Amino acid sequence: MSWLPASPLIRWAVLGAVALLVLGGLVGAGWAWYSSQEAQARQAFAEASDLVQQAQAPEATPELRERAGKALEGVLARHPRASVVPQAAYQLGNLRYAAGQYAPARGAYEVALAGGATGNLRGLCALGVAYTWENEKSYAKAQAAFEAALAGRGPKDFLYEELLVDLARVQELGGNRQAAIETYQRLLKEVPDSRRGDDVRTRIASLHSAPKP
Repeated sequence: MSWLPASPLIRWAVLGAVALLVLGGLVGAGWAWYSSQEAQARQAFAEASDLVQQAQAPEATPELRERAGKALEGVLARHPRASVVPQAAYQLGNLRYAAGQYAPARGAYEVALAGGATGNLRGLCALGVAYTWENEKSYAKAQAAFEAALAGRGPKDFLYEELLVDLARVQELGGNRQAAIETYQRLLKEVPDSRRGDDVRTRIASLHSAPKP
């Protein structure tokens, strides 16, 4: 490379500068590609969301609901690493759940969880997983899913009360009466001003008085 200076120090400095320029160009190209892909994903998700909104109307046809589902599946297939993945998968889960397709709904919720769903969206997806197991009458799996959704949450969380009631219900359905009583009692203790307090007390009394199986 005759164009390089004869001095070793200067030569290495020139090579380093060239390497930095090349690296900067690669980073810039990579960022431009990512931004383009992200923009395409957002556009596709916006179009799918419009279909979802139409599909949720009372007069929506099964064909429209299926179109909305396919549109969301397309977003997930073409843009598996986009930031919209959790929202798209959650919407797909809700569509499949509403259609009684519980296994596909669960799969969609799990994609949202694996794709980085956070905050309230993560809680709703975990709740959705549990509901699919409950609707399939897999009460042990539903109980485990509700318990997983409860992990790390406290009384101030907006889903906490709902999760405790749901957990107690599947414990009852699964034949674990004592566990259900304890969960209902936990709700009364940790959420003393619960709007469901009277119903919960009635349920506890009913469980205590019911004949043993």
